[in-house]
Amino acid sequence: MNAETPFHSADTRIANGLSVDVEDWFQVGAFENVIKRSEWDGLRTRVESNIDRILDLFAEAGVQATFFTLGWVARRHPAMIRRIADAGHEVASHGYDHARVFNFDRKAFADDIRLARDILEDCSGRRVAGYRAPSFSIDPRSSWAFTELAEQGYTYSSSVAPIAHDHYGWPEAPRFAFRPVATSDLVEIPVTTAILGGRRVAAGGGGFFRVLPYGFSRWAIRQVNHRDERPAVFYFHPWEIDPDQPRVAGAPLRSKLRHYTGLDKMAGKLSDLVHEFRWTRMDEIAAREALRAVDFQASHAGATKRIEVPA
Repeated sequence: MNAETPFHSADTRIANGLSVDVEDWFQVGAFENVIKRSEWDGLRTRVESNIDRILDLFAEAGVQATFFTLGWVARRHPAMIRRIADAGHEVASHGYDHARVFNFDRKAFADDIRLARDILEDCSGRRVAGYRAPSFSIDPRSSWAFTELAEQGYTYSSSVAPIAHDHYGWPEAPRFAFRPVATSDLVEIPVTTAILGGRRVAAGGGGFFRVLPYGFSRWAIRQVNHRDERPAVFYFHPWEIDPDQPRVAGAPLRSKLRHYTGLDKMAGKLSDLVHEFRWTRMDEIAAREALRAVDFQASHAGATKRIEVPA
């Protein structure tokens, strides 16, 4: 580890980025073609009780995290947002209503992130500096979104999954921090991938954490911390610790498998994770990783301007 890497204190473990994508059970991508947004207000929310359980776990483990929150959720649960902020966690933006970035034009995206940020700042009483695209939906089709984020004064984004996936992904992107706008200090902090058999594999949480044995995540985070000497970025959703949530009868079988598998084991695995590794907020990760961020920009047409970066 070189002397410039400011991740170590008396605790010599690298501090990893812990994040929660705050959305309710009916707002997920798996059900977006089954549950209409116009129906959301008629459904019973479960997000607040799940967030309270998460806050209790984080307090018991002595960790701080970033809560990337939908503006829609914050508008309906302002006291919950204030509790998150008052507990020392970062409140950041997940957009307003979980619309994927590549389905926006630039004006609609600008309006979406401005509205969400205004709501979150009003509820939390803190400045919102970070953004995560719903479903990691910034890719070569929507790389213009980075320019809008920079112009609106965001400090960092964590919106890229540098893998190939059927729902999202930008496999050409760097695995670690990069600057997506040449004229801006905006930093992108991709969700974690590991190297297995010479290939990148998703290892940053979500459904992969629920479905795969806990040992896989332990191995992946240790690889990133020890071999790459970088922080891992982990995420999960409040509904993932809620095995009693309603079942969506009309959803495709594949969507049900993705959404419901492993819910009963998630809370226990999450407790193991937050106690085994060292964690911090994403704004702290972004500030430190900015020192090592590489330049990487993509044209709006999808052609990527590359520099040599490690696998």
